[in-house]
This record gives sequence, C-alpha cells and structure tokens, in this order.
Amino acid sequence: MTAQDKASGRRIFFRAAVLVFLLMFLSACATVPLTGRQQLQLVSEPQILKLSLQNYREILKKSKLSQDREKVEMVNRAGRRIASATEDFLRKSGLEHELQNYSWEFKLIDDDETANAFCMPGGKIAVYSGLWKYSRDEAGLAVVIGHEVAHAVAKHGSERMSQALLVQLGGIALAVAVAEKPSETKQLYLAAFGAGATIGIMLPYSRQHEYEADRIGLTLMARAGYDPREAVGLWQRMNEESKGKRAPEWLSTHPAPEARIEAIRSFLPEARQYYRPAGGGRRP
Repeated sequence: MTAQDKASGRRIFFRAAVLVFLLMFLSACATVPLTGRQQLQLVSEPQILKLSLQNYREILKKSKLSQDREKVEMVNRAGRRIASATEDFLRKSGLEHELQNYSWEFKLIDDDETANAFCMPGGKIAVYSGLWKYSRDEAGLAVVIGHEVAHAVAKHGSERMSQALLVQLGGIALAVAVAEKPSETKQLYLAAFGAGATIGIMLPYSRQHEYEADRIGLTLMARAGYDPREAVGLWQRMNEESKGKRAPEWLSTHPAPEARIEAIRSFLPEARQYYRPAGGGRRP
C-alpha cells in the first residue's frame, strides 16, 4: 500500500468517525425532567442499572452498616418520603414508565470520616455517618438525599459515561487525523485535546449536573414535605468546613460553594410552590 493510499484511508476513517459522532449525537438526545435541558444518552438503561447494582453491592460488601437504630430509621424515613415524592414527580412529568426501573433501598454506612451520600440509578441509596455533622436533622438529611436522587432522576451517571465515550472516540479520530505529523507534534495535539476535553467539556458538565441536581432535589424534598430553605444552611455549614481546601472552580467537578448557595436561593421560589409541611397545613 502506497503512502497516498494510507493517507486516503485515514481521511475516509476520519470522515466516517465524524459521521458516526453526528448520528450518535442526533439519535441519543434525551430531556432532563423539570429543567428541560437536552442531554446525550449513549448507554442503555439496562446496562446502567446492571452496572450500578454491581457497584452498589460491592460498596456494601466493603462497608460497615450502622447499628444506630435512631439514625437508621431517620435515613429510612427521609428516604421513603423522598422516594414517594420522586415517583409522584415522575408520574406528573409524563415519565411513569420509568418507575419500573426503581427498586428503592436505603442504607446508613458507619463511617464518621466520610461526609457523603449517593443514589445509584434504580434507587439504591447510601448515606455515610460522617454527614451528620452537616445535616444535623432529618430536614438536612432530606436535602442530601433529594440531591442524590435528583442525579439519578436526571440520569447524570449515564450522561457522564456517554460524554466520556464521545471524548474517547474523538481522541481516536484525532490520532488518525494527525498520524502523519512528527511524534512531538502528535503528542502535543493529543495532550491539548485531553486537557481541553477535561477542562472545557467534562468539568463544566459536572458542575452543571450539580446545579441541576440541586434544583431538582429542592423540588423533590419540598414535595416530600421538607422545607427546601434548609438547603441553604446545610451548604453554608459545608462551605465553612471546606474553606481553603478547594481547587479553583474551573478545575473542580463541583461549583464554588458561594455560587452554589446563590443558585440554591434562586431555585427556592420554584421549589416552595410544592412545599406543604408533613401532616398538612399551610407553608409558613
């Protein structure tokens, strides 16, 4: 095969890759509930559910579950209320068909050094005991659970996997396009692409997901009968703890705390439309 044939083959491959990207992008768009944002979904729901269940089981195998009955019951109670509100939210959003994907489960992991929580796609929720110093009570716990469930409802995990897949395919196409360049030039192109994809695509999307989960989570907790204004105090407490320890926002997967709190305040009027205190009555 001549050098001209090889170059022609690379051009054909590059054009085919671009066409594949376009077809994948156009055929795999979905809409996030409440926000209406269009998102990329290249990974099937069964694949995501299977993978998330495997990860959830692996985490539980390696973790010690809390025996604190009062706190365990609080996690279960807040979890059940958020889950019920989520199901109602999905029905009213025309997404009742997605309820079949949820099999709710709530766990409290005994780890005072970890202030974290997660909700796997499918409704598998775990809260780490280190979160109590920030959540303090059931309403604060509902802020966190609502936020994590919102990630699942918005299918952020699947979207991030889809973005990573697209970036990987883009890297392959770029490698083919610069195949004839000197080695140093190729390395420079590929390194720039990797940094650009991370800083310019992946991290901003991660921050967008956090804002989106805050907005949806506030609505879920309000629908569950928890005052969404509790979110401001929780994030203020977390901000105080993390001062001086965070990377600049543009290098972080999460928004800067001050910007996040400001955004949460802007979301409150929307969320409070749905707030009715548990047991009935008018919202204050």
